[in-house]
Amino acid sequence: MKGILLIINLFLWISGISEVTATDIVFNPVDFGHRKTTSRTIDVVVIHSTYNPREDGKYNKEKIISQFRRYGVAAHYLIDRTGNIYQLVAEQHVAYHAGKSRLPDGSSNLNSRSIGIELMNDTIDKPTDKQYEALINLTEVLCKRYPVKFVVRHSDIAPGRKTDPWNTDWDLVLKKLAERNLEFGGEDKSHANTNNEK
Repeated sequence: MKGILLIINLFLWISGISEVTATDIVFNPVDFGHRKTTSRTIDVVVIHSTYNPREDGKYNKEKIISQFRRYGVAAHYLIDRTGNIYQLVAEQHVAYHAGKSRLPDGSSNLNSRSIGIELMNDTIDKPTDKQYEALINLTEVLCKRYPVKFVVRHSDIAPGRKTDPWNTDWDLVLKKLAERNLEFGGEDKSHANTNNEK
């Protein structure tokens, strides 16, 4: 087992993923809610919220994934209440998470160029500290891997249609990203990357 973990961590290190972040990701692939592609340009990260409103277990991963299946949608990542990160869709594939949406610069067709991250929280609860930590770590990895120009909330790209991520301290998210030299935000609230390296 140690040999397998060593090989995985070596591969992830070569791929540019830090050991700590990589080991926090649990692969949980779904067979719906996405379209396979061989290559695409990724320059947007979209943050969502999700929960299971129909049954007991509003933060039960399997019930949430079942709900995604019912609607034919999926995000690339799902972060549970304890900060576990589940990868549902490979990053190179187009996940159906953004729906009809538009960036602050007017561009659309966001599923084709974005990574979607779902936080397990509802309209009453706030994200946990562990979720914020996982979100910031994952977003940082994505911004180092791709030329990300925008980190946005679902509500930013579909105003009037979507209100998530609910109860999320967006100023805190932007501040934590800025502390890692990833600047998103500004007077126009576009959450565009202002880091010259991107």
